[in-house]
Amino acid sequence: MPQTLSSTSMFTPCGFSPHLHTSKEDEQGGLIFQDGNLTSASLDALIQHLIPTTDYYPEKAYIFTFLLSSRLFIEPHELLSRVCHKCIEQQRLDDPVLDKARIRKFGPKILQLLTEWTETFPYDFQEERMIGHLKDMIHRIAPCDEAYWKKMNQLLQTLNQKLATLSHGQEGIVKISAAVSDKLVAFKNKPPSIQREILSVCSDPYTLAQQLTHVELERLSHIGPEEFVQAFVHKDPLDGTKTCFSEQKKTSNLEAYVKWFNRLCYLVATEICMPAKKKQRAQVIEFFIDVARECFNIGNFNSLMAIISGMNMSPVSRLKKTWSKVKTAKFFILEHQMDPTGNFYNYRTALRGAAHRSLTAHSNREKIVIPFFSLLIKDIYFLNEGCANRLPNGHVNFEKFLELAKQVGEFITWKQVECPFEQDPNIIHYLHTAPIFTEDGLYLASYESESPENQTEKDRWKSLRSTILGKT
Repeated sequence: MPQTLSSTSMFTPCGFSPHLHTSKEDEQGGLIFQDGNLTSASLDALIQHLIPTTDYYPEKAYIFTFLLSSRLFIEPHELLSRVCHKCIEQQRLDDPVLDKARIRKFGPKILQLLTEWTETFPYDFQEERMIGHLKDMIHRIAPCDEAYWKKMNQLLQTLNQKLATLSHGQEGIVKISAAVSDKLVAFKNKPPSIQREILSVCSDPYTLAQQLTHVELERLSHIGPEEFVQAFVHKDPLDGTKTCFSEQKKTSNLEAYVKWFNRLCYLVATEICMPAKKKQRAQVIEFFIDVARECFNIGNFNSLMAIISGMNMSPVSRLKKTWSKVKTAKFFILEHQMDPTGNFYNYRTALRGAAHRSLTAHSNREKIVIPFFSLLIKDIYFLNEGCANRLPNGHVNFEKFLELAKQVGEFITWKQVECPFEQDPNIIHYLHTAPIFTEDGLYLASYESESPENQTEKDRWKSLRSTILGKT
Protein backbone atom coordinates (compact mmCIF):
# COMPACT_ATOMS: atom_id res chain seq x y z
CA MET A 1 0.00 0.00 0.00
CA PRO A 2 1.40 3.44 -0.83
CA GLN A 3 2.37 5.96 1.79
CA THR A 4 -0.77 7.88 2.62
CA LEU A 5 -1.56 11.12 4.38
CA SER A 6 -1.99 10.71 8.10
CA SER A 7 -5.16 11.98 9.67
CA THR A 8 -5.99 12.57 13.29
CA SER A 9 -9.71 12.54 12.58
CA MET A 10 -12.21 11.36 10.02
CA PHE A 11 -14.70 13.55 8.26
CA THR A 12 -18.38 14.13 8.51
CA PRO A 13 -20.31 17.38 8.55
CA CYS A 14 -20.55 17.01 12.35
CA GLY A 15 -17.23 15.28 13.06
CA PHE A 16 -15.82 11.84 12.50
CA SER A 17 -15.14 8.86 14.70
CA PRO A 18 -12.24 6.62 13.67
CA HIS A 19 -13.99 3.53 15.06
CA LEU A 20 -17.30 2.01 14.08
CA HIS A 21 -19.12 0.36 16.94
CA THR A 22 -22.08 -1.86 16.37
CA SER A 23 -24.68 -3.83 18.25
CA LYS A 24 -24.44 -7.58 18.68
CA GLU A 25 -27.29 -8.07 16.23
CA ASP A 26 -25.40 -6.26 13.45
CA GLU A 27 -22.33 -8.39 14.07
CA GLN A 28 -24.43 -11.41 13.21
CA GLY A 29 -25.91 -9.77 10.14
CA GLY A 30 -23.10 -10.41 7.70
CA LEU A 31 -20.77 -7.67 9.00
CA ILE A 32 -17.19 -8.70 9.84
CA PHE A 33 -15.38 -6.72 12.54
CA GLN A 34 -11.78 -6.67 13.69
CA ASP A 35 -10.63 -4.72 16.75
CA GLY A 36 -13.91 -2.83 16.73
CA ASN A 37 -13.60 -1.80 13.08
CA LEU A 38 -15.85 -2.98 10.29
CA THR A 39 -13.57 -4.69 7.76
CA SER A 40 -15.86 -6.46 5.28
CA ALA A 41 -19.45 -7.43 4.51
CA SER A 42 -21.77 -8.29 1.68
CA LEU A 43 -23.25 -5.34 -0.19
CA ASP A 44 -26.72 -6.24 1.10
CA ALA A 45 -25.47 -6.27 4.69
CA LEU A 46 -23.79 -2.88 4.21
CA ILE A 47 -27.00 -1.41 2.79
CA GLN A 48 -28.97 -2.80 5.72
CA HIS A 49 -26.43 -1.28 8.12
CA LEU A 50 -27.09 2.14 6.57
CA ILE A 51 -30.83 2.01 7.23
CA PRO A 52 -32.07 3.63 10.45
CA THR A 53 -34.78 2.07 12.60
CA THR A 54 -36.78 3.30 15.58
CA ASP A 55 -33.85 2.55 17.92
CA TYR A 56 -30.78 2.54 15.61
CA TYR A 57 -28.89 5.15 13.59
CA PRO A 58 -25.64 4.44 11.73
CA GLU A 59 -22.49 6.22 12.86
CA LYS A 60 -21.47 9.25 10.83
CA ALA A 61 -18.17 7.66 9.87
CA TYR A 62 -20.06 4.74 8.37
CA ILE A 63 -22.52 6.94 6.46
CA PHE A 64 -19.78 8.97 4.78
CA THR A 65 -17.59 5.95 4.03
CA PHE A 66 -20.39 3.86 2.57
CA LEU A 67 -22.03 6.65 0.55
CA LEU A 68 -18.59 7.50 -0.86
CA SER A 69 -17.56 3.96 -1.80
CA SER A 70 -20.91 2.31 -2.58
CA ARG A 71 -20.99 3.94 -6.04
CA LEU A 72 -18.31 1.44 -7.08
CA PHE A 73 -20.99 -1.25 -6.79
CA ILE A 74 -24.36 0.45 -7.15
CA GLU A 75 -25.49 3.79 -8.58
CA PRO A 76 -26.75 6.33 -6.03
CA HIS A 77 -30.34 6.31 -7.32
CA GLU A 78 -30.43 2.50 -7.04
CA LEU A 79 -29.01 2.66 -3.52
CA LEU A 80 -31.56 5.27 -2.39
CA SER A 81 -34.33 3.24 -3.99
CA ARG A 82 -33.28 0.14 -2.01
CA VAL A 83 -32.93 2.12 1.21
CA CYS A 84 -36.42 3.59 0.80
CA HIS A 85 -37.91 0.23 -0.13
CA LYS A 86 -36.43 -1.44 2.97
CA CYS A 87 -37.64 1.44 5.17
CA ILE A 88 -41.16 1.09 3.77
CA GLU A 89 -41.01 -2.66 4.41
CA GLN A 90 -39.51 -2.50 7.91
CA GLN A 91 -41.65 0.38 9.17
CA ARG A 92 -44.79 -0.92 7.40
CA LEU A 93 -45.30 2.42 5.66
CA ASP A 94 -47.65 0.76 3.14
CA ASP A 95 -50.16 -0.20 5.84
CA PRO A 96 -53.59 1.48 5.49
CA VAL A 97 -53.31 2.65 9.09
CA LEU A 98 -49.84 3.82 10.12
CA ASP A 99 -48.35 3.21 13.56
CA LYS A 100 -47.84 6.88 14.41
CA ALA A 101 -45.92 6.25 17.63
CA ARG A 102 -43.43 4.04 15.77
CA ILE A 103 -43.04 6.48 12.87
CA ARG A 104 -42.43 9.43 15.21
CA LYS A 105 -39.40 7.51 16.49
CA PHE A 106 -38.27 6.53 12.99
CA GLY A 107 -39.05 9.80 11.16
CA PRO A 108 -36.31 12.04 12.60
CA LYS A 109 -33.71 9.35 11.87
CA ILE A 110 -34.56 8.88 8.18
CA LEU A 111 -34.77 12.67 7.79
CA GLN A 112 -31.30 12.96 9.35
CA LEU A 113 -29.89 10.35 6.97
CA LEU A 114 -31.37 12.10 3.93
CA THR A 115 -30.08 15.45 5.19
CA GLU A 116 -26.53 14.10 5.61
CA TRP A 117 -26.67 12.58 2.13
CA THR A 118 -27.84 15.83 0.49
CA GLU A 119 -25.30 17.94 2.40
CA THR A 120 -22.26 15.77 1.68
CA PHE A 121 -23.09 14.47 -1.81
CA PRO A 122 -25.37 17.15 -3.32
CA TYR A 123 -24.40 16.26 -6.90
CA ASP A 124 -26.16 12.90 -6.45
CA PHE A 125 -29.43 14.84 -6.30
CA GLN A 126 -29.06 16.44 -9.71
CA GLU A 127 -31.00 13.37 -10.88
CA GLU A 128 -34.78 13.62 -10.77
CA ARG A 129 -34.98 9.99 -9.64
CA MET A 130 -33.10 10.89 -6.45
CA ILE A 131 -35.47 13.76 -5.65
CA GLY A 132 -38.41 11.48 -6.41
CA HIS A 133 -37.27 8.83 -3.89
CA LEU A 134 -36.60 11.51 -1.29
CA LYS A 135 -40.04 13.10 -1.67
CA ASP A 136 -41.81 9.73 -1.69
CA MET A 137 -40.22 8.76 1.63
CA ILE A 138 -41.14 12.01 3.33
CA HIS A 139 -44.70 11.92 1.94
CA ARG A 140 -45.13 8.52 3.60
CA ILE A 141 -44.06 9.67 7.07
CA ALA A 142 -45.45 13.24 6.94
CA PRO A 143 -49.06 12.33 7.90
CA CYS A 144 -47.73 11.30 11.32
CA ASP A 145 -46.20 14.67 12.15
CA GLU A 146 -46.78 18.08 10.57
CA ALA A 147 -43.17 19.05 11.34
CA TYR A 148 -41.95 16.57 8.71
CA TRP A 149 -43.41 18.71 5.89
CA LYS A 150 -41.51 21.74 7.18
CA LYS A 151 -38.29 19.73 7.47
CA MET A 152 -38.71 18.37 3.93
CA ASN A 153 -39.17 21.90 2.55
CA GLN A 154 -36.10 23.10 4.44
CA LEU A 155 -34.07 20.15 3.14
CA LEU A 156 -35.13 20.71 -0.48
CA GLN A 157 -34.62 24.47 -0.24
CA THR A 158 -31.10 24.05 1.16
CA LEU A 159 -30.30 21.42 -1.48
CA ASN A 160 -31.58 23.61 -4.33
CA GLN A 161 -29.55 26.58 -3.09
CA LYS A 162 -26.42 24.45 -2.84
CA LEU A 163 -26.89 22.97 -6.32
CA ALA A 164 -27.57 26.42 -7.76
CA THR A 165 -24.39 27.79 -6.18
CA LEU A 166 -22.34 24.85 -7.44
CA SER A 167 -23.88 25.11 -10.90
CA HIS A 168 -23.16 28.84 -11.06
CA GLY A 169 -19.55 28.20 -10.11
CA GLN A 170 -19.22 25.45 -12.72
CA GLU A 171 -20.67 27.73 -15.41
CA GLY A 172 -18.10 30.36 -14.46
CA ILE A 173 -15.26 27.88 -14.90
CA VAL A 174 -16.68 26.74 -18.26
CA LYS A 175 -16.87 30.38 -19.41
CA ILE A 176 -13.29 30.98 -18.29
CA SER A 177 -12.13 27.86 -20.15
CA ALA A 178 -13.92 29.01 -23.31
CA ALA A 179 -12.45 32.49 -22.99
CA VAL A 180 -8.85 31.26 -22.78
CA SER A 181 -9.11 28.45 -25.33
CA ASP A 182 -8.10 30.79 -28.16
CA LYS A 183 -5.41 32.48 -26.11
CA LEU A 184 -2.92 29.63 -26.06
CA VAL A 185 -0.47 31.39 -28.31
CA ALA A 186 2.47 29.97 -30.16
CA PHE A 187 4.67 33.06 -30.19
CA LYS A 188 4.61 36.60 -31.42
CA ASN A 189 7.53 38.86 -32.12
CA LYS A 190 8.84 40.85 -29.17
CA PRO A 191 8.25 43.69 -28.74
CA PRO A 192 5.34 44.32 -28.57
CA SER A 193 4.53 41.85 -25.81
CA ILE A 194 1.62 39.43 -26.27
CA GLN A 195 0.06 40.76 -23.07
CA ARG A 196 0.52 42.91 -20.01
CA GLU A 197 3.19 41.37 -17.82
CA ILE A 198 2.19 40.02 -14.42
CA LEU A 199 4.27 42.70 -12.69
CA SER A 200 2.16 45.44 -14.27
CA VAL A 201 -0.95 43.79 -12.83
CA CYS A 202 0.44 42.81 -9.43
CA SER A 203 3.92 43.69 -8.22
CA ASP A 204 3.44 42.46 -4.64
CA PRO A 205 4.23 38.73 -4.17
CA TYR A 206 2.12 38.53 -0.99
CA THR A 207 -0.94 39.84 -2.83
CA LEU A 208 -0.48 37.44 -5.76
CA ALA A 209 -0.08 34.47 -3.40
CA GLN A 210 -3.32 35.46 -1.70
CA GLN A 211 -5.16 35.79 -5.02
CA LEU A 212 -3.84 32.39 -6.12
CA THR A 213 -5.24 31.00 -2.87
CA HIS A 214 -8.61 32.58 -3.77
CA VAL A 215 -8.60 30.75 -7.11
CA GLU A 216 -7.56 27.45 -5.52
CA LEU A 217 -10.26 27.50 -2.82
CA GLU A 218 -12.93 28.60 -5.29
CA ARG A 219 -12.15 25.72 -7.63
CA LEU A 220 -11.79 23.21 -4.81
CA SER A 221 -15.22 24.14 -3.46
CA HIS A 222 -16.86 22.62 -6.56
CA ILE A 223 -15.18 19.20 -6.30
CA GLY A 224 -17.55 16.63 -4.81
CA PRO A 225 -16.03 13.84 -2.70
CA GLU A 226 -17.57 11.27 -5.05
CA GLU A 227 -15.39 12.50 -7.94
CA PHE A 228 -12.35 10.86 -6.33
CA VAL A 229 -14.12 7.49 -6.54
CA GLN A 230 -15.77 8.04 -9.92
CA ALA A 231 -12.41 8.87 -11.47
CA PHE A 232 -11.37 5.25 -10.92
CA VAL A 233 -14.62 3.38 -11.58
CA HIS A 234 -13.92 -0.01 -13.14
CA LYS A 235 -16.17 -2.85 -14.11
CA ASP A 236 -17.55 -4.62 -11.07
CA PRO A 237 -16.34 -8.24 -11.48
CA LEU A 238 -19.65 -9.52 -10.11
CA ASP A 239 -21.60 -7.63 -12.76
CA GLY A 240 -20.69 -8.82 -16.23
CA THR A 241 -22.75 -6.26 -18.15
CA LYS A 242 -21.74 -2.75 -17.21
CA THR A 243 -19.75 -0.44 -15.00
CA CYS A 244 -21.64 1.26 -12.21
CA PHE A 245 -21.31 4.52 -14.10
CA SER A 246 -21.91 3.55 -17.69
CA GLU A 247 -22.48 7.20 -18.58
CA GLN A 248 -19.63 9.67 -18.86
CA LYS A 249 -17.70 9.80 -15.63
CA LYS A 250 -18.82 12.64 -13.42
CA THR A 251 -15.40 14.12 -12.73
CA SER A 252 -15.57 17.46 -14.54
CA ASN A 253 -14.66 19.60 -11.51
CA LEU A 254 -11.68 17.42 -10.69
CA GLU A 255 -10.46 17.60 -14.29
CA ALA A 256 -10.96 21.38 -14.41
CA TYR A 257 -8.80 21.71 -11.30
CA VAL A 258 -5.97 19.71 -12.86
CA LYS A 259 -6.20 21.97 -15.95
CA TRP A 260 -5.88 25.01 -13.69
CA PHE A 261 -2.61 23.61 -12.27
CA ASN A 262 -1.25 23.10 -15.80
CA ARG A 263 -2.32 26.60 -16.81
CA LEU A 264 -0.51 28.14 -13.85
CA CYS A 265 2.68 26.22 -14.75
CA TYR A 266 2.57 27.57 -18.32
CA LEU A 267 1.64 31.08 -17.17
CA VAL A 268 4.72 31.22 -14.93
CA ALA A 269 6.96 29.93 -17.74
CA THR A 270 5.41 32.40 -20.23
CA GLU A 271 5.94 35.37 -17.89
CA ILE A 272 9.61 34.42 -17.47
CA CYS A 273 10.37 33.75 -21.15
CA MET A 274 8.52 36.79 -22.45
CA PRO A 275 10.66 39.81 -21.46
CA ALA A 276 13.33 40.75 -24.01
CA LYS A 277 15.92 41.81 -21.44
CA LYS A 278 17.84 39.47 -19.15
CA LYS A 279 17.44 41.79 -16.16
CA GLN A 280 13.65 41.80 -16.55
CA ARG A 281 13.51 38.02 -16.83
CA ALA A 282 15.58 37.66 -13.66
CA GLN A 283 13.23 40.10 -11.91
CA VAL A 284 10.20 37.98 -12.88
CA ILE A 285 11.90 34.80 -11.62
CA GLU A 286 12.71 36.41 -8.26
CA PHE A 287 9.14 37.70 -8.05
CA PHE A 288 7.71 34.20 -8.55
CA ILE A 289 10.15 32.75 -6.01
CA ASP A 290 8.74 35.21 -3.45
CA VAL A 291 5.17 34.32 -4.50
CA ALA A 292 5.97 30.61 -4.09
CA ARG A 293 7.47 31.18 -0.65
CA GLU A 294 4.36 33.04 0.48
CA CYS A 295 2.17 30.23 -0.92
CA PHE A 296 4.17 27.84 1.27
CA ASN A 297 3.62 30.04 4.33
CA ILE A 298 -0.12 30.24 3.62
CA GLY A 299 -0.41 26.45 3.17
CA ASN A 300 -1.19 26.69 -0.55
CA PHE A 301 0.97 23.79 -1.72
CA ASN A 302 -0.80 23.37 -5.07
CA SER A 303 0.09 26.85 -6.35
CA LEU A 304 3.57 26.43 -4.85
CA MET A 305 4.15 23.26 -6.87
CA ALA A 306 2.73 24.80 -10.05
CA ILE A 307 5.10 27.78 -9.75
CA ILE A 308 8.12 25.53 -9.10
CA SER A 309 7.09 23.28 -12.01
CA GLY A 310 6.79 26.31 -14.30
CA MET A 311 10.26 27.52 -13.34
CA ASN A 312 11.68 24.02 -13.88
CA MET A 313 10.30 23.68 -17.43
CA SER A 314 13.16 23.22 -19.91
CA PRO A 315 12.59 26.52 -21.79
CA VAL A 316 13.02 28.34 -18.45
CA SER A 317 15.75 26.25 -16.83
CA ARG A 318 18.00 26.58 -19.92
CA LEU A 319 18.15 30.38 -19.50
CA LYS A 320 21.54 30.20 -17.72
CA LYS A 321 22.50 33.84 -18.23
CA THR A 322 19.18 34.89 -16.74
CA TRP A 323 19.47 32.52 -13.77
CA SER A 324 23.02 33.82 -13.09
CA LYS A 325 21.40 37.14 -12.17
CA VAL A 326 18.94 35.49 -9.72
CA LYS A 327 19.47 34.99 -5.99
CA THR A 328 18.61 31.31 -6.04
CA ALA A 329 19.05 30.34 -2.36
CA LYS A 330 15.31 30.82 -1.60
CA PHE A 331 14.37 28.85 -4.72
CA PHE A 332 16.53 25.88 -3.73
CA ILE A 333 14.88 25.81 -0.29
CA LEU A 334 11.44 25.65 -1.92
CA GLU A 335 12.60 22.97 -4.37
CA HIS A 336 13.89 20.97 -1.41
CA GLN A 337 10.47 21.19 0.26
CA MET A 338 8.78 19.80 -2.86
CA ASP A 339 11.52 17.26 -3.70
CA PRO A 340 9.91 13.98 -4.90
CA THR A 341 12.59 11.91 -3.11
CA GLY A 342 11.23 9.44 -0.58
CA ASN A 343 7.70 9.68 -1.97
CA PHE A 344 7.71 13.47 -1.38
CA TYR A 345 8.79 13.01 2.25
CA ASN A 346 9.59 16.70 2.84
CA TYR A 347 6.31 17.86 1.34
CA ARG A 348 4.29 15.31 3.33
CA THR A 349 6.00 16.49 6.53
CA ALA A 350 5.12 20.11 5.70
CA LEU A 351 1.56 19.08 4.83
CA ARG A 352 1.14 17.31 8.19
CA GLY A 353 2.38 20.47 9.88
CA ALA A 354 -0.15 22.60 7.99
CA ALA A 355 -2.92 20.09 8.75
CA HIS A 356 -2.07 20.20 12.46
CA ARG A 357 -2.06 24.02 12.38
CA SER A 358 -5.47 23.88 10.69
CA LEU A 359 -6.91 21.67 13.45
CA THR A 360 -5.87 24.09 16.20
CA ALA A 361 -6.49 27.28 14.20
CA HIS A 362 -8.28 30.31 15.63
CA SER A 363 -8.73 32.02 12.24
CA ASN A 364 -9.48 31.05 8.63
CA ARG A 365 -5.99 32.28 7.72
CA GLU A 366 -4.47 29.48 9.83
CA LYS A 367 -6.97 26.88 8.58
CA ILE A 368 -5.82 26.96 4.95
CA VAL A 369 -4.48 23.65 3.66
CA ILE A 370 -4.41 23.26 -0.13
CA PRO A 371 -2.59 19.99 -0.93
CA PHE A 372 -0.51 19.31 -4.03
CA PHE A 373 -3.52 17.94 -5.87
CA SER A 374 -1.85 15.66 -8.41
CA LEU A 375 -0.10 13.79 -5.60
CA LEU A 376 -3.36 13.42 -3.68
CA ILE A 377 -4.96 11.92 -6.81
CA LYS A 378 -1.94 9.63 -7.21
CA ASP A 379 -2.22 8.45 -3.59
CA ILE A 380 -5.90 7.65 -4.04
CA TYR A 381 -5.19 5.95 -7.36
CA PHE A 382 -2.56 3.66 -5.82
CA LEU A 383 -4.78 2.93 -2.84
CA ASN A 384 -7.53 1.95 -5.27
CA GLU A 385 -5.22 -0.14 -7.47
CA GLY A 386 -3.29 -1.68 -4.58
CA CYS A 387 -6.30 -3.18 -2.80
CA ALA A 388 -9.21 -5.14 -4.24
CA ASN A 389 -12.72 -3.72 -3.92
CA ARG A 390 -14.00 -7.19 -3.14
CA LEU A 391 -12.48 -10.05 -1.19
CA PRO A 392 -12.33 -13.62 -2.58
CA ASN A 393 -15.58 -14.49 -0.77
CA GLY A 394 -17.39 -11.68 -2.62
CA HIS A 395 -17.53 -9.38 0.39
CA VAL A 396 -16.90 -5.67 -0.03
CA ASN A 397 -13.44 -4.77 1.28
CA PHE A 398 -14.64 -2.12 3.71
CA GLU A 399 -11.23 -1.74 5.34
CA LYS A 400 -9.97 -0.27 2.06
CA PHE A 401 -12.85 2.17 1.90
CA LEU A 402 -12.24 3.39 5.45
CA GLU A 403 -8.74 4.42 4.33
CA LEU A 404 -10.19 6.02 1.19
CA ALA A 405 -12.74 7.92 3.28
CA LYS A 406 -9.98 9.15 5.58
CA GLN A 407 -8.01 10.64 2.67
CA VAL A 408 -11.02 12.10 0.85
CA GLY A 409 -12.64 13.27 4.09
CA GLU A 410 -9.56 15.22 5.13
CA PHE A 411 -9.54 16.94 1.73
CA ILE A 412 -13.27 17.76 2.03
CA THR A 413 -12.60 19.43 5.39
CA TRP A 414 -9.82 21.55 3.86
CA LYS A 415 -11.85 22.65 0.84
CA GLN A 416 -14.61 24.07 3.05
CA VAL A 417 -12.38 26.84 4.45
CA GLU A 418 -13.50 30.31 3.45
CA CYS A 419 -10.73 32.40 1.91
CA PRO A 420 -9.84 35.17 4.40
CA PHE A 421 -8.10 37.41 1.84
CA GLU A 422 -9.81 40.27 0.04
CA GLN A 423 -10.40 39.42 -3.59
CA ASP A 424 -8.86 41.52 -6.36
CA PRO A 425 -10.99 40.99 -9.52
CA ASN A 426 -8.31 42.39 -11.86
CA ILE A 427 -5.65 39.95 -10.68
CA ILE A 428 -8.09 37.02 -10.68
CA HIS A 429 -9.16 37.90 -14.23
CA TYR A 430 -5.54 38.08 -15.36
CA LEU A 431 -4.69 34.68 -13.83
CA HIS A 432 -7.64 33.11 -15.65
CA THR A 433 -7.42 34.83 -19.03
CA ALA A 434 -3.87 36.01 -19.77
CA PRO A 435 -2.58 34.34 -22.94
CA ILE A 436 0.07 31.66 -22.40
CA PHE A 437 2.64 30.19 -24.77
CA THR A 438 2.37 26.64 -26.05
CA GLU A 439 5.38 24.44 -25.38
CA ASP A 440 6.79 25.26 -28.84
CA GLY A 441 6.14 28.94 -28.20
CA LEU A 442 8.02 28.74 -24.90
CA TYR A 443 11.02 27.11 -26.57
CA LEU A 444 11.08 29.71 -29.34
CA ALA A 445 10.81 32.57 -26.83
CA SER A 446 13.61 30.96 -24.81
CA TYR A 447 15.90 30.63 -27.88
CA GLU A 448 15.13 34.19 -28.92
CA SER A 449 16.11 35.36 -25.42
CA GLU A 450 19.26 33.27 -25.06
CA SER A 451 20.76 31.71 -28.19
CA PRO A 452 20.90 27.92 -28.63
CA GLU A 453 23.94 26.29 -27.05
CA ASN A 454 24.31 23.13 -29.17
CA GLN A 455 23.40 21.77 -32.58
CA THR A 456 20.20 20.11 -31.34
CA GLU A 457 18.93 23.42 -29.97
CA LYS A 458 20.00 25.25 -33.13
CA ASP A 459 18.08 22.80 -35.31
CA ARG A 460 14.98 23.12 -33.15
CA TRP A 461 15.23 26.94 -33.15
CA LYS A 462 15.47 26.98 -36.92
CA SER A 463 12.47 24.66 -37.22
CA LEU A 464 10.37 26.71 -34.78
CA ARG A 465 11.22 30.00 -36.52
CA SER A 466 10.10 28.45 -39.77
CA THR A 467 6.85 26.88 -38.55
CA ILE A 468 5.75 29.59 -36.07
CA LEU A 469 7.17 32.82 -37.43
CA GLY A 470 7.41 31.85 -41.08
CA LYS A 471 11.07 32.85 -41.08
CA THR A 472 14.16 31.02 -42.20
